[in-house]
Amino acid sequence: METADILNVTVIEPRLKHPTIFDKFDSMNPGQGFIIHNDHDPKPLYYQLLAERGQVFNWEYLANGPEVWQVRITKKNEGDEEVTVGELVAKDFRKAQVFKKLGIDFCCGGKKTLSEVCDKKGIDIHKVEAELAAIDNQGQASGQNFQSWELDFLSDYIINNHHNYVRESIPFLSEISQKVARVHGDRHPELVKVAEVFAGIAHDLSMHLMKEENILFPYIKEMVLAKKTGQPLPVSHFGQVANPINVMEMEHEGAGEDLTEIRTLTNDYQLPEDACTSYRILFQKLEEFENDLFQHVHLENNILFPKSLELEKSLKN
Repeated sequence: METADILNVTVIEPRLKHPTIFDKFDSMNPGQGFIIHNDHDPKPLYYQLLAERGQVFNWEYLANGPEVWQVRITKKNEGDEEVTVGELVAKDFRKAQVFKKLGIDFCCGGKKTLSEVCDKKGIDIHKVEAELAAIDNQGQASGQNFQSWELDFLSDYIINNHHNYVRESIPFLSEISQKVARVHGDRHPELVKVAEVFAGIAHDLSMHLMKEENILFPYIKEMVLAKKTGQPLPVSHFGQVANPINVMEMEHEGAGEDLTEIRTLTNDYQLPEDACTSYRILFQKLEEFENDLFQHVHLENNILFPKSLELEKSLKN
């Protein structure tokens, strides 16, 4: 790509940065693209572009910091839109097991298409598609059909099942991770880092749950009520619902990256020969915590949030 196709965001006035990028994107024809050059990770732009334009672009990191970030943004051709990993799981949660086995993030990174993920990880997409097709051939999935639930009911379900699980698990996991690090940290120094990373997860998720329960979820419930009663769209202090959703998705991604770091540090929770009972319980509970968070974030990123965006749009029409 030529130098003329590079947009240096660092020289643009802050309040004009995103509008300038959006204008440039909107002016492009399908198949065209440009590179943004920035001095920090432009991930917030990704979420804003996704919320306001939808799955109509490709996002490719060319330089990933720490001083320079460059991202190529390409407008997709009409008709070449591909279902995302998150959408595949939203339609049939059984497919999550295929992705989990292959180390494919279907919740925090669920907005990527299957071909994008397979290309990045060097996985044979045809084998993955064959495994997914085998699940389709098994017939209809049993269990909860979250797609059919009202958004207010789904919000309450997430709080009662997943938020409460996180709150109940954090004190125990915080204590036992510190204990195991103290006892075994000299022979297994990675445990000290595991305890440190989990402490960050505990703090960030505690704040995250409060923001969802006090800001975002109540507004979603207000929108549901407005739809049912024919009342006007409720007024919020944060503008459109995409704004808090973008923040929540970024925080989900951060939690997912932290749990991936713990899985790497523990070699996929492989226990050493000298592991005591507390050591074993720690790894068992950490993996259980990760599995629950995967489904928790999946319900929000792939079902609750997209449907909330659609609901707000319908109320504005």
